[in-house]
Amino acid sequence: MAIAEDVILLDKKLNELITRYEQYFIGLEKREPLVLLAEVEKLVRRYTGTPINNTMYKHRFTMLVARLNTYREHWNRVLKLMEEGRYSRDRFISDLHLRQKDRPVKKEFEHSSPSPEEEIDRLVHEFREARIACKLPIDKITRDLVANTIEKQKPILAAKLGTDRIAFRVVIQDGKPKLKAGLRKH
Repeated sequence: MAIAEDVILLDKKLNELITRYEQYFIGLEKREPLVLLAEVEKLVRRYTGTPINNTMYKHRFTMLVARLNTYREHWNRVLKLMEEGRYSRDRFISDLHLRQKDRPVKKEFEHSSPSPEEEIDRLVHEFREARIACKLPIDKITRDLVANTIEKQKPILAAKLGTDRIAFRVVIQDGKPKLKAGLRKH
């Protein structure tokens, strides 16, 4: 193949490699995309020692190699964090999987909603987990603080939404966990 086709192929494969690594890091891919990485590195090695006469292709090739090297450093850093157990997205996903395994399976005909006490305990736990994931302190997050916040907001939200069927959930916005309210579905 000529340099023109190889540069276009390198660009496509590099973009696919970046996507596959991101999917691997968030848990969508089970294995690291080493085969695709080897293909990209093989394309890079083919032209590394060869002089490229066309300035446009030479520049584009150089930029793609620099991009690959930058991403490779990032991937190596994330892989090292994953091995040490300090990668936050990896810990979040593994904690989520553990919670799903530990949670008893509810049958469809069981529509018992959790008690208010269980709901507050769940929110406190999720709020603390979210603060840990955001690397924020959890010392001052108590059950009473969350319960008082919810009790203050319930009448305001009930008047605003026109119903007292309100459910709270924990979301992360702008790097900070927050309690969000919405209509209870069941």
